[in-house]
Amino acid sequence: MAPFLAYEDKGPDTHRLPLVLVHGHPFDRTMWAPQLDRFPGTRRVIAPDLRGYGASPTTPAVTDFSGFARDVEALLDELKVESFVLAGLSMGGQIAMDCYRLFPERIRGLVLADTFPAAETPEGVRTRSAMADRLLAEGMRGYADEVLERMVAPYASAEVKAHVHAMMTATAPEGAAAALRARARRPDYTALLPRVRVPALVVVGADDTFTPVAGARAMHAALPDSELHIIEGAAHMPNLERPDVFDHALEEFLARVDARQPSSAPPRL
Repeated sequence: MAPFLAYEDKGPDTHRLPLVLVHGHPFDRTMWAPQLDRFPGTRRVIAPDLRGYGASPTTPAVTDFSGFARDVEALLDELKVESFVLAGLSMGGQIAMDCYRLFPERIRGLVLADTFPAAETPEGVRTRSAMADRLLAEGMRGYADEVLERMVAPYASAEVKAHVHAMMTATAPEGAAAALRARARRPDYTALLPRVRVPALVVVGADDTFTPVAGARAMHAALPDSELHIIEGAAHMPNLERPDVFDHALEEFLARVDARQPSSAPPRL
């Protein structure tokens, strides 16, 4: 059966663990373009479009946040990927945490970038619901114009700004609105973090105002085996704003996780 999600699947099966990349809101898998260019030279890299984003279908709409995690799990089942390193940024990081909540035995390393574990506040629930209504009524462009220079720093390159703006305006309002409502009802992952039994990498842009450095430090402190990288010259999307620095941190982390694994991996079927 064909996978439900659109996705990239690049690179060879080797003894190195596959890397699975989960994008944030309101983006798509091209958010990971620098990493999809660099890492498939040494390992298999899989990057889906979440339901309602990119080339994935918007219907049936996601109604529960765990639906995103189950979609990722189903895709990896179809691709016969049993164990992997899971990376997510912003909402993608929360989805990565939900994946660890639901199927931790498959995850060998966890990368949490520019994200936070807490459940939504009552005010946050109202704000996300109102934004969902707005996106359905007005479309994505006004929102994209307003938040662009918080998603990436005002000093980011014109090329990066254009890429991020294009992803936001290409997103279907129906998919973005459904995700916002589901995200407003997500569980609190704070108590999950101390129970994570795999290495973790926490990354944050130094100038991120959506998920500030203080929150990243708190996640780093809560995770039993974690590294923290604060990336200067970046806001909410350091993988695009400073891909050289982000990729170096990720490469070192992947090498550490790989070193803990058996020396051989089963071939792709």
